[in-house]
Amino acid sequence: VQLQAFGGGLVQAGGSLTLSCAASGGRFSLHTAAWFRQAPGKEREFVIVQSWGGGVTSFADSVKGRFIISRDNAKNTVHLQMNSLKPEDTAVYYCAATRRRFSTGLIPNQDDFGYWGQGTQVTVSS
Repeated sequence: VQLQAFGGGLVQAGGSLTLSCAASGGRFSLHTAAWFRQAPGKEREFVIVQSWGGGVTSFADSVKGRFIISRDNAKNTVHLQMNSLKPEDTAVYYCAATRRRFSTGLIPNQDDFGYWGQGTQVTVSS
């Protein structure tokens, strides 16, 4: 599976932005999709994940109530809707995919994902 993330940009604090990730080369409906992010000088961290075959979703506490993941299997696309953005959300955002599924509340490790997009920059100004 090849992934391509897009939709990043500059947004003011409190604003919204939607990222998209287009998949090709495989049955995306049978892949769990996730978003990770990496802020300058920090390690890449988990943001949100939605498992295939049931849509179980888990998310980092830092984005609870603000970020929503959704997918359109017919278009092989996963979206990340980000609301009430904060300056600390500034990072390069990566989409990732895996054949694994995760239980509710289980936070996956980036090593669980074998497919990665190239990353898209999100900058939130204060």
